Amino acid sequence: MIDVAYAQSPAGASPMSGPEQFLFSFAPIIAIVLIFYFMIIRPQQKKQKEMQAMLASIKKGDRVLTSGGIYGVVVGTKDDLIVLKVSDEVKLEFSRQSIVQVQARGE
Repeated sequence: MIDVAYAQSPAGASPMSGPEQFLFSFAPIIAIVLIFYFMIIRPQQKKQKEMQAMLASIKKGDRVLTSGGIYGVVVGTKDDLIVLKVSDEVKLEFSRQSIVQVQARGE
């Protein structure tokens, strides 16, 4: 019978030192966090900033679309209210947050 001996490192010793081993073990978690940031969080923040800028720039004469699907022309604005003219004799008040799109800018 032939005895086979395998080379083994001493118990508890690893080829990497403490800080290297720490970075190596957390590298997948760090990579996942970075992927989430660049693929999900950052584009969402950019979209939210664009929406806030659009809502802040609404003025009288703009044609807008509400979240309920109603098109109208802005005839007045207050702090958080927008008054839309939807037909000749119909004016509705909406929250500024309910505007989802500005179709055309007024002169």
